[in-house]
Amino acid sequence: MRFSVFTASTPQWSPAEAARHLAAQGWDGIEWRITDQEPAAEPGFWAGNRATWPLRGLEDHLGDIARITRGAGLAFSGLGSYVPSHDRADVERMLAATAALGAGRVRLTMPRLGAGRYPELFATTRRDLEWAAERAAALGVTALVELHHGTITASASAALRLVDGIDPAHVGVIHDLGNLVIEGHEDHVSAFEMLGPYLAHVHVKNVVWRPAGTRPDGSTRWAPEWAPLRAGQADVAAYFEALAAVGYDGWVTVEDFSTALPLAERTRDNLAYLRALAGDRRRQP
Repeated sequence: MRFSVFTASTPQWSPAEAARHLAAQGWDGIEWRITDQEPAAEPGFWAGNRATWPLRGLEDHLGDIARITRGAGLAFSGLGSYVPSHDRADVERMLAATAALGAGRVRLTMPRLGAGRYPELFATTRRDLEWAAERAAALGVTALVELHHGTITASASAALRLVDGIDPAHVGVIHDLGNLVIEGHEDHVSAFEMLGPYLAHVHVKNVVWRPAGTRPDGSTRWAPEWAPLRAGQADVAAYFEALAAVGYDGWVTVEDFSTALPLAERTRDNLAYLRALAGDRRRQP
């Protein structure tokens, strides 16, 4: 396995700082967040994130992205874009940028539930992915569908139904441990076996459900909250056992949105933890 960090989870670091710190800690790669974001008084995961590259004018930044990444000795585990699968102009741009960087794969976002009737959303997205697969094949890259709560692909079953029959060399699935705590959990080994060649990438984070008030009838409201990898409800050790059971040996990208530990300490501890779970005994920096 190779381990990387998605820079949505490193908001206080500039791109150069993120690459330098992660390389020094011993990470194998980086997954850059690419989106146009809102400004913020303080860096945050979703706004004012300093380790995010803008979508607008992205092509002008490709040289810097390549230089910073490879200059630190890191590989690309992929690109984390927020481009909707139906936005064909920007999908084309992201696929072309992925090819230019040699990043291999890029995430596209799936429609959120409630954006329309599910059957129509599904049918439209299927057509969009078939088109994206053709463009990805022409460019030698892969478009990725993430298992994400609140979207039409919250589970492995839903994602497989969406991508089944499309060339898995050019459309794959990101299995996301933390998102599945919120919605879409299925037995991991069964999900991996179900996805088969479509299992292209893995994201790891963790979540806890906490009481969030009381309803008028006196029952408890619950809400998900991001948690450290070691402290959430997802069994990360069992997850790695399941990955080993199906022979997965690809990229594992961490996107830890907890804040109990300072950023540098958090990323360092996450790498040590995951390497231990994967049986990787390489000496830590």
